[in-house]
Amino acid sequence: MSTEVKKPMVTDIFIEGARKGWTIATTSTVPNVLMAFVIIKALQITGTLDAMGSVFSPLMGLFGLPGEAAAVLIGAWMSMGGAVGVVISLFDQGILTGEHIAILAPAIYLMGSQVQYIGRILGPIGTEGRHIPVMIIISVINAFGAMWLMNLLV
Repeated sequence: MSTEVKKPMVTDIFIEGARKGWTIATTSTVPNVLMAFVIIKALQITGTLDAMGSVFSPLMGLFGLPGEAAAVLIGAWMSMGGAVGVVISLFDQGILTGEHIAILAPAIYLMGSQVQYIGRILGPIGTEGRHIPVMIIISVINAFGAMWLMNLLV
């Protein structure tokens, strides 16, 4: 007695993947990017973005970036999608250039979404709390190292 397993058609697999992709885009990616646009606009209207630029200018200047680029790193730490939204918003305002984005891109992915990962992954799998700060610091050091290297190469 054999039970024959029917293989799904390629079109069925494609449709299922498209549905899953649409769900991810509409429930995660788009809201994060939209949130980033709103936050940057609010920071700009209140003058906080200018203040942030002044405060972080010396540090970001080490990497050939304007001080406002710190908003991208803060956004990346919370959400990679949000960081991309921040980058686009700052680029649209003329604060960031293509060269700046090239310097920031590796950092976004090396330290991206850590806040989400701590809650969604590290906590549930039982990572000891004392290891989490070390993991965060290593990612941030890697991100800053990548920005330094990119600044040399760009």
